[in-house]
Amino acid sequence: MLIESQKSIDEIGSPPRGADGSSERAITRRSFLGVLLGTGVVGVSALLALPVIRFIFYPAFAKTTVTEWSDLGAVEEFGSITGPVTRIITFAHIDGWRESMANQLVYVTKSGDGRLKVLSSVCPHLGCSVIWRAARGQFICPCHNGVFKTDGTLISGPPARAMDELQSRVEDGRLKVLYQYFRPLVGTKEVVA
Repeated sequence: MLIESQKSIDEIGSPPRGADGSSERAITRRSFLGVLLGTGVVGVSALLALPVIRFIFYPAFAKTTVTEWSDLGAVEEFGSITGPVTRIITFAHIDGWRESMANQLVYVTKSGDGRLKVLSSVCPHLGCSVIWRAARGQFICPCHNGVFKTDGTLISGPPARAMDELQSRVEDGRLKVLYQYFRPLVGTKEVVA
């Protein structure tokens, strides 16, 4: 009797056996719930981790300014200009997750060969706004007395380079410009945003 009861206790703890004596694992309610709970935990953890991962890596892939071509007007408007003409362009500026519209002043002038040229109004020295002085026929930076020619060439002052020329093109008879910011205090024109 003792041997038979020992045998029945051993059979209770072991997995059920098939007709051929091999062990089969039966799916119990407890194992099914364990698998279901584990799958749910992994799924919810992945869903919660996605925003965190995006938050961590967002600055590496984000652009601070949307680069779009801005319209400055019909080319005929600039055909007879004798000095720089000011235009204000509006573009989207992105700072982190906040997007705002920015206005920027640009100057449309002619180069020595008569080609239309668009200049940024931001001084390449420390980022002050350059002003056109028609009476003197020069661009002047009021912050540190940087002086530039009509075509943006540096005449005197602390800036390390000439005024920054922006990319421009004529499309369907309209002058368009691609506004970009450039690094100040360096001798070469380097795009920062």
